[in-house]
Amino acid sequence: MSCLSNSDIQYAISDLNGWEFKNNAIHKIFTFESYLNSIAFINRLAEIAEEKNHHPDMVVGWCKIDVAFTSHDQGGVTTACIDMAKKTESVL
Repeated sequence: MSCLSNSDIQYAISDLNGWEFKNNAIHKIFTFESYLNSIAFINRLAEIAEEKNHHPDMVVGWCKIDVAFTSHDQGGVTTACIDMAKKTESVL
């Protein structure tokens, strides 16, 4: 699987509310009503990531999680990253 071009990435995430392309990855910050809700989100997303073998970088904050997808093997954003961003939206 090869990396997508910048224009292909922008087009692919244009339908995904709040996702941005920066630093060679697609990112979104998710906010929650409580810290434990954010941790539950991480756990659900981790199960999907393990199943799909495509794992996000996640930064935990107080009631917010910054999720980023890139393919470390390929050196950029691939269709698997876009697919995982879509699946991440379904976790909510």
